[in-house]
Amino acid sequence: MSTASVFKWRHFLPEIILLNVRWYCRYSLSYRDLEGMMQERGVAVDHSTINRWVLKVAPELDKRLRRHLKPTNDSWRVDETYIKVKGVWKYLYRAVDSEGNTLDFLLSAKRDGKAAARFFRRMLKAQHTQTPRVINVDKNAAYPVAMETLKGDETLAETTELRQVKYLNNVVEQDHRNIKRMTRPMMGFKSFNSARRTLCGIEAISMIKKGQVVEKGDSVSQAKFIEEIFGIAA
Repeated sequence: MSTASVFKWRHFLPEIILLNVRWYCRYSLSYRDLEGMMQERGVAVDHSTINRWVLKVAPELDKRLRRHLKPTNDSWRVDETYIKVKGVWKYLYRAVDSEGNTLDFLLSAKRDGKAAARFFRRMLKAQHTQTPRVINVDKNAAYPVAMETLKGDETLAETTELRQVKYLNNVVEQDHRNIKRMTRPMMGFKSFNSARRTLCGIEAISMIKKGQVVEKGDSVSQAKFIEEIFGIAA
């Protein structure tokens, strides 16, 4: 999607739209918080409009970021956390490498072998990941099933080791805290699609903050990077 089409028919400057999306996905803010912050700056925008901006731009941010991600290592930490959608808990599969760099994420309605296998396939297709030497998971019975499926169709090498040792997953479990902190003010999502799209933006900003695309710097340099990948002059 071209930059022009992302912001087409919008009544606000791309810089304003991108600023709101970036703040929403970076800080623990509600849409009404952002509405008030914009009003203080002389910009009258309704919270529902900001919501539409996030749902439109967040997935595009994630997509454009992917080509800039640095390679991760071959030691995976995989776990799932819970996200409430329409009052029902759904499962957010997340994975990091041994250094805490994000590999990928997947929102799923189910927590079973098929969902785990789908998540593994997604990670293996990513440009910044490499075939894992070892995958660390918890005691969830779905993971051995997924590994058996992937090794059976030769998607994964037979030498890839699955380790079900809970304490080794402390890295990814600690990483979940950022997602929980960000989604708390949102008070649950209204639909599965809106949850998926919003999480794309949150995870993308998290990867930028970790320094997976540029050296860890201040929020100003990170904001400039986001403007650059959208082709917006600073």
